[in-house]
Amino acid sequence: MTRPLIIDTDPGIDDAAAITLLVDEPDVDIKLVASVSGNVGIGHTTDNALKLLTFLGRRIPVARGAAAPLMRENRFATEAHGKSGMGSFEFPEPDRGLLTEGSAVLEERRVLMESEEPVTILTLGPLTNIALLLATFPEVRERIDRIVMMGGSTGRGNIGVYGEFNISVDPEAAKMVFRSGLPMTMVGLDIGRKAHLVASDLDALDAAGEVGTMVSSLFRSYDGGHIEEGIKMYDPSAALALIEPDLFTMREAFADVEISSPLTMGATVVDYDGILSENKNMDICVDVNVDGFRRHFVDRISRVRRR
Repeated sequence: MTRPLIIDTDPGIDDAAAITLLVDEPDVDIKLVASVSGNVGIGHTTDNALKLLTFLGRRIPVARGAAAPLMRENRFATEAHGKSGMGSFEFPEPDRGLLTEGSAVLEERRVLMESEEPVTILTLGPLTNIALLLATFPEVRERIDRIVMMGGSTGRGNIGVYGEFNISVDPEAAKMVFRSGLPMTMVGLDIGRKAHLVASDLDALDAAGEVGTMVSSLFRSYDGGHIEEGIKMYDPSAALALIEPDLFTMREAFADVEISSPLTMGATVVDYDGILSENKNMDICVDVNVDGFRRHFVDRISRVRRR
């Protein structure tokens, strides 16, 4: 059965790869791409979603989302994604006919309430839109099947000592979503660091056609282009966890977000043993089949064609 899907995202190089991975996936039906400020500002993330879908030739609506975190100043990741968020690849001018009149929160509500089936939400950026959606329209909760999230870490972080970017940019929003009671799957920083591509994978994508070359080009400039170290697959890991769960090992746990300590701001505290709470509110991804990940990623991207 095809699952309706909302992608809430801050494109972003690896966001673009994750979206591309899913556009022709027969098991999901992407109803909406919602932008959020994160890797770059909201103007760029919205344009990047439009440019990507225009390049791919997919008529998926894009809704502009939150321009800043709930309570904090913006913090961007241009050092990894480039000034525009999409490295140096030259995308066509975006088809602005894909942009909805309503905001991300309003459009997410519409998709959820109109869907005959519960909707999965894949989050690839800060959780600002989702926190606002749940706070503003609590009636949508029963329409959400699961939130699959790229965010958090079971160990060290990349913002401060323990904070992961998507969570640390808007920790208050993340805390609200973590405590929402909705079914959630966390695919964290540690999994994205383990699931990686190597140079031969990019060569295979280059040989696969225009879409593969686009993804390869993005990753060759990603995070300074450190291909020899392996290219970390953060957002694509969450996308593949959605459609190929057997590649991943999961454990149930209670997870929450630190929002006050200056030492551990944005840290995701993952409790497997019921020390903090007996309520295990999340499935935590703890391992990935790296060879299987690489194979599925390259094969799926290689099959996508522009329309």
